[in-house]
Amino acid sequence: MSYDYAPPPRFEDRAVDEKPTGRHPVNIGHLVMGLAFLAFVVVWALIVTGTVDIDSIEDLRWLLPLPWIVGGSIGLLAALLRKS
Repeated sequence: MSYDYAPPPRFEDRAVDEKPTGRHPVNIGHLVMGLAFLAFVVVWALIVTGTVDIDSIEDLRWLLPLPWIVGGSIGLLAALLRKS
């Protein structure tokens, strides 16, 4: 009984695969969390520099949700633009 056996192709003989070029898709979760973190840093900087005057913890109730609103809005926009 004989078998047809071909040795595996050598590395040098393999065709070179073209690497895909262009941009990779945006990970929306990373985008939202990065923007939220950046917005928290901006809020912190505004409080530390005295640009926003905080007399009590009650004054923060309008300032602290802003990073989540900004991040969520950008994430929603990115998701809508990605589908089209």
